[in-house]
Amino acid sequence: MTFSTIAALAITAGIAYWGYSTLATDGEADDPQVVNATKELRKFLDAWEAGDARLAGQLTDTPDNAESLITSVMTNLKPSKTEITTGGGDRKAEGEVEVPFTVRMDLPGAGKYTWESRASLRGDDDRWKVEFRTQMVHPQMVPGQTLALKSRERAAILDARGRELQAASLVGVVDAATGKGVSGLQARYDRQLTGGTGAAKSVVVVDRQSGRVVKQLTGTAAKGEPVRTTIDPEVQQAAADALDGVEKNAAIVAVDPSTGNILAVANRPAGMNRALEGRYPPGSTFKVVTAAALLEQGMGPSDRADCPKFAYVNGQRFENQDQFVLPAGSTFRDSFAHSCNTFFVNSRDRLSDTALRDTAAAFGVGGTWDVGTVTYDGSVPVPDNDNHKAASTIGQARVQMSPLVMASIAATVKEGAFKQPVLVPEAVKERHEATARLDAGTVEALRSMMRATVTEGAGEALRGIPGEPHAKTGTAEFGTETPPRTHAWMIGYQGDRNLAWSVLLEDGGSGGSDAGPIAAKFLRSLTG
Repeated sequence: MTFSTIAALAITAGIAYWGYSTLATDGEADDPQVVNATKELRKFLDAWEAGDARLAGQLTDTPDNAESLITSVMTNLKPSKTEITTGGGDRKAEGEVEVPFTVRMDLPGAGKYTWESRASLRGDDDRWKVEFRTQMVHPQMVPGQTLALKSRERAAILDARGRELQAASLVGVVDAATGKGVSGLQARYDRQLTGGTGAAKSVVVVDRQSGRVVKQLTGTAAKGEPVRTTIDPEVQQAAADALDGVEKNAAIVAVDPSTGNILAVANRPAGMNRALEGRYPPGSTFKVVTAAALLEQGMGPSDRADCPKFAYVNGQRFENQDQFVLPAGSTFRDSFAHSCNTFFVNSRDRLSDTALRDTAAAFGVGGTWDVGTVTYDGSVPVPDNDNHKAASTIGQARVQMSPLVMASIAATVKEGAFKQPVLVPEAVKERHEATARLDAGTVEALRSMMRATVTEGAGEALRGIPGEPHAKTGTAEFGTETPPRTHAWMIGYQGDRNLAWSVLLEDGGSGGSDAGPIAAKFLRSLTG
């Protein structure tokens, strides 16, 4: 339950002012006492409308009490619009008049709220005072009480162990004014978390001393149901810790290859969920897919794979990072482990124009994933020309992936088959099934090549880490600058446990040199 504490309230533009009076009719309209008393009440109500509790109080018989309660009500409810109209007054006795009035408020998160009340005034001729009573402000209140807004009892978003999920960019934000989820899982599951539709807040009567709700005036007491995710708190903490101190935008995703369960989603800074929704060129991490396509065409890891400094396609020059070359007699495994662009570009003629798209389908790319939250599920378009085809082999051109998809690609190698990632199992209606499957020999070859990336190639940042990490680095060019800026990637999995992962460092330099240490920090946290 949330409501504002009692505080002095200045007149602000947030409280609009509509002042007019509807005086008594028929015989009472001619009664000077009713007319004068109603005019005096109108001054009080006008001050209340405008949020001037001090002025309103001065027009009553107990100024301090009136100012305190009106301040409390207006501070707690924070109306964006207040309108109070009077009805026909009635003389109860000589010098005593009673006037009905109606209060209408627009309340953030609670909608429109209207109530009827009556005011008593005492006086003579043109000198009248409002008799201030708590019930006059609202007939459902007694002394010692006030009005407030209460948010629906919002259920929690839970991790896999039933604890409240600690992942800000994944959980999202609830608007403090309206009580509605506006981003992340809070927005997607707002209805489930709050227990239904309708206003997110209700008007209640509360005890002014304790804040305890004593009466519900609007809405219902419906309770929400928690949202249960697959996030493993240990893995999530390791991912968050690995990004601690990183100055670039970055993301880490971890999945369980055997089930597809998403174990961690970390973003830095929090806000945009780039880990699941980001669209990036994957660079050389995509060579896992290209290598799979070449293996499916009959190439073997020990086959010769020349790695020259440059490769040319219709006048366009492709080169390796820092223009490295591999010695004569280098193998397919060598070129993969060291991430040789020129070998992959020169191997494009071994592949049909649709080969990369079709092979990516075995990794689940090309379908729509029902994960339980918003995701970007990757795209491998058929190339328009030979230059696009060449660039696509190294994860450039129009190839785009999210960190989640790249973690899933590593997971597919580990498991031997695609298992669609899932975050909120109860919300998933139909998991995407891959429309193709990798040969067993292809899977075994990819595993050996990803292990070689760590033991003898560009993934040296992971050497010495327990659990037999397998990896692929990536340095993805983007933008139009010369030389181009680059995103840094590393993806991989652990040989001794069901854990696959991807690391992205936006505009972060090199996969091996910059993303690699982040991946190493993540894995060391998990291996002790």
